[in-house]
Amino acid sequence: MQLEYPQWQEPLAAAILEFDPKRLLGKLRTAEEAIASRIRQLECNENNEHELRLLYDGSSILRDLKQERLGKIN
Repeated sequence: MQLEYPQWQEPLAAAILEFDPKRLLGKLRTAEEAIASRIRQLECNENNEHELRLLYDGSSILRDLKQERLGKIN
């Protein structure tokens, strides 16, 4: 499968596909950092609304994963 934004979608996919709690936290952090970094890069540019929407969706997915699989909120 070809990812549209691999620099942050690859770490997000790795976190989604990880079910070992010992490895999941690290993958969640990596994905969170990649998403946050990309959001900072794009916030000043109005032409990236589509990717920003996907980034915010990705952040929401990570929060849900953290809560569902690790019992952590935020």
